[in-house]
Amino acid sequence: MDSRISARALEAVLGGWRTREPVYEALADGIRLLCLDNRLAPGTALPAERELSHALGVSRSTVAASYRSLRDSGHISSLRGSGSVTLPLRRRDPGGAESTDGSIDLQQASPPAWPGLAGVFLEVAQSSAALVARSGYDMFGRIELRRAIAAHYDRRGIPTTPAQILVTTGAQSAIHLIASVMLSRGDRVLIETPTYPHAADALRRSGARLVGVPVTTADGWDLDRAEQAFARTLPVLAYLMPDFQNPTGRSMDPQERSAFLRAAERAGTTLVLDETTADLDIDRPPIPAGFVDADPAGIVRIGSLGKTVWGGLRVGWVRAETDLVRRLVAARPAHDLGTPEFEQAVGAEIFPRFAEVAAQRSHLLRAGRDAAVRAVRAVLPSWSVPDVHGGVSLWIELDAPLSAALVMDVRPRGLLLSAGPRFSVDGGHDRHLRIPFTATPDEVERAVGILAEAWPRVRAGAPVSAMTLLDSVI
Repeated sequence: MDSRISARALEAVLGGWRTREPVYEALADGIRLLCLDNRLAPGTALPAERELSHALGVSRSTVAASYRSLRDSGHISSLRGSGSVTLPLRRRDPGGAESTDGSIDLQQASPPAWPGLAGVFLEVAQSSAALVARSGYDMFGRIELRRAIAAHYDRRGIPTTPAQILVTTGAQSAIHLIASVMLSRGDRVLIETPTYPHAADALRRSGARLVGVPVTTADGWDLDRAEQAFARTLPVLAYLMPDFQNPTGRSMDPQERSAFLRAAERAGTTLVLDETTADLDIDRPPIPAGFVDADPAGIVRIGSLGKTVWGGLRVGWVRAETDLVRRLVAARPAHDLGTPEFEQAVGAEIFPRFAEVAAQRSHLLRAGRDAAVRAVRAVLPSWSVPDVHGGVSLWIELDAPLSAALVMDVRPRGLLLSAGPRFSVDGGHDRHLRIPFTATPDEVERAVGILAEAWPRVRAGAPVSAMTLLDSVI
C-alpha cells in the first residue's frame, strides 16, 4: 500500500462534489475524477466509511454505496478488515472513452509536432555515428545546444552564457530538480492559482507548503494578495508563468512584473519563471516602450521545446546563475543521468529555425483559438469566453459551478477534459473549465458541440441546494 488519505484531506480535494442526484453517485464521480487526474495515485488507501461520512456530513450508507459504485467501475478494491484502495486505471474506463474511435482528448494541451521535425530527425540520424561515439552521459548538456539556448535569450535582450544553461529532460524534470535542490520540507512557495497542476505536484512532493495568489483572465494577478503573501510568509521560491499562463492564457503587464520583482527582492525569494508557453504568441499587443525584460540575480527561468516543437521531444532547460547551475548538476544523478544525445542534437538543429517554428505555431494556434471562441459563443452563450492572445487554452467561466460533473458526463461520449478544480492550489474553480485549442478546428468544434449537448442535462441534474451552497463559496 503506497499511501493513505484522511477523510479531512479527501473532503478538501473533492471540493464541490455534490453536483447531481443521487448523492452517492455524485460522491463516486468526484473520487473517480481524482483518480483520472492522478490526484489520487494508485494504491492510495481511502478513509473508512464511518470516518468519511462524518467528514462529509452524509450517511454511512451513502459512502458505502459510493464505494460499491467505485468497485463496480474498477476504480477501487475493498477487502473486509483492510479498507478500500484505489487501483491503477484500466485502458478502458466506464464509457470506454480512451479506446472509443473518434474520441477527442483535450486533457493534454499540446499541439501536434511541428511539420519540419521529421526532416530534422533525418538530418541528425545521418550523423548518428558521431553521436554514438560520445559517452552518452552529460549532466550539463551538449555545448552546441547550450550555446543555441543562450543565443535565444540574447535575442530577447537577456545576456546569457552557456555556463548559465543546464539542459534537462523536459521542463517537468527541471521543476523537480529545482525543487529538490532549493526546498526543504515545510518551506513556503508562492504559486498562482489556478496553475499548471504538475508543477504544484512537484513542489508538494518536495515538502513545500504552497501559498496561492489568484490570477484571473479579466484582472490578471492579484497584486495586493501577492504583496501580502510575500511579506507574511517569506516564501523561499515563487513559481510563476508570466507569459500565456496555463490555464488562464493571461500575460503579465509591466506593472505586474515589476510588482512581483520588488516583492520578491524584499522577501529574499527566488523567482522561478516557467516560460514553456512564452513563445506561443498569436496576436499579443506590443509591450509598452521602456519595459525591459531584465534578469537580476534571484531569477531562474525554465524553458522547453515540448509546447513549441513537440511534446515527445523531451528537451528542457534551466537558465540560472552559474553557482546554482553547478548545484543542480551535482544533485542531478539522483534524478537522471542526462538528456538523450539524439534529442539534444535535434534541439540544437531546431534553434536556428526557431522563427519558422514560431510562425507555424502562431498560425496553428490562431485557427484553433478562433474556432473555439466562435463555437462556444454560438452554442453556449451563457458561458464567459476570455480574449487570449497566445498560449494553449481558454479558461472558460461556466454559468454554474459544475465543471467536474460536466467533465464526467462527457467522458463516456468520447470527450476527455480536465475540470477546473484540477488547476486549483487551495480549492475552488468549480465554475471554470479549461478548453485547449491545440487540436484541429474541426475537433475543437466537435468538442464544443458535445459540451453544448451535455450542459443542459448536467445543469438539470444538479441539486438546487448544492448549487446555491457552491455559489456562496466561489
